[in-house]
Amino acid sequence: MKEDRRKFIKDSLAATVTIGVAPMFVPRSAWGANDRLAYGLIGAGGRGRGLSRSFQQLGAKCVAVADVYEPNLALGMKDSADAKSYADYKELLGQTGLDAVIIATPDHQHYPNLLDALAAKKDVYLEKPMSHSLEESAKMIQAVRKTKQIVQVGMQRRSAEAIIKAKQLMDSGVLGRIMLVKPQWNWNVAKPLDNSPLPGKLDWKSFIGPAKETKLEPMRFRRWRYFWGYSGGNMTDQGTHLMDVVQWFTNSGPPLSAISYGQVAKMTGSETPDVFCAVYEYPNFMATWTLNYGNSFENGWSIRFEGDEGTMIIDEDGLRVWKEPWKDNREPIHKLQAQVPTEPHIQNFLDCVKSRKEPNAPVEVGASAVSAPHLANLAFHKGQRVKMKAEG
Repeated sequence: MKEDRRKFIKDSLAATVTIGVAPMFVPRSAWGANDRLAYGLIGAGGRGRGLSRSFQQLGAKCVAVADVYEPNLALGMKDSADAKSYADYKELLGQTGLDAVIIATPDHQHYPNLLDALAAKKDVYLEKPMSHSLEESAKMIQAVRKTKQIVQVGMQRRSAEAIIKAKQLMDSGVLGRIMLVKPQWNWNVAKPLDNSPLPGKLDWKSFIGPAKETKLEPMRFRRWRYFWGYSGGNMTDQGTHLMDVVQWFTNSGPPLSAISYGQVAKMTGSETPDVFCAVYEYPNFMATWTLNYGNSFENGWSIRFEGDEGTMIIDEDGLRVWKEPWKDNREPIHKLQAQVPTEPHIQNFLDCVKSRKEPNAPVEVGASAVSAPHLANLAFHKGQRVKMKAEG
């Protein structure tokens, strides 16, 4: 690996390989009955509300909810009856008695949301992907490290007991030399985007935020992940989870280069592809990351690590390892259930807010995880192989 690669990536690698292994998850409250963490929810869409419910199940108390869309705000308040509601998240950050915030807004809002939360001296649980670009990742690391705030990025596999055990098995050398890794995600969910009128009031200007100004089209809000101004598409959404595991398990850090091709096959109206493939160059192996939202074969996510002494597959059914040569070793030598619940990752955040210790997925891990997907998107837009920029 070249020494002059981007400095924030080099710093990210160190954090990636030194994060401690999470203990077995036992649901518990990190806060006593009279000492509950008080948090605010910024972004009360489906994911934000789900996170908020998990926070409350683990003993935290939602005291504030902010969203630019009134129906989402109402639903967020339904789960948190005693909370105060805000159309402007900056007003939420000024509420007294607030310990932390969940940021579950669209990708393009993560950077300003995080900086404002840090300025308000709040700890942060930040949904993935951490950033909207490589440049934002570097700035977010710098901003966090200038404070004493605890920031956990929503990479829940970092706190999943089964995935941690799989990492330990990988570290044992059971696969020998890894030469090729194949993460993939298949779901048959692609269909034309819904551009029918939105029910309820939306503050479109606030939703757009730092993105390029454009007229309101309901599908741009309803399915924001499929527009480049607000997201990196499924390349960064699903890819952040899977490429993080690839890099974590191989101790490799971000890629040296990437190429990518994709197309909008069935999701008419979308800007970002619903079928794509990215190929990554790493110092000692290569990886292919493919997604097809028009097919459900081997439905869901999976990652296949291919070594000269064995093969490991991790997916929604668990973990299996086969010895080489596979032709003579059809039965796996290792099996493990591999559930990936969100609660252990939230519990880790709650524990770290109280102890002030580093969480399992700090911003360096978040930046490293999304670096490969960001690079692939650059390659897609340029229509050519793109190398990771050198420092300076």
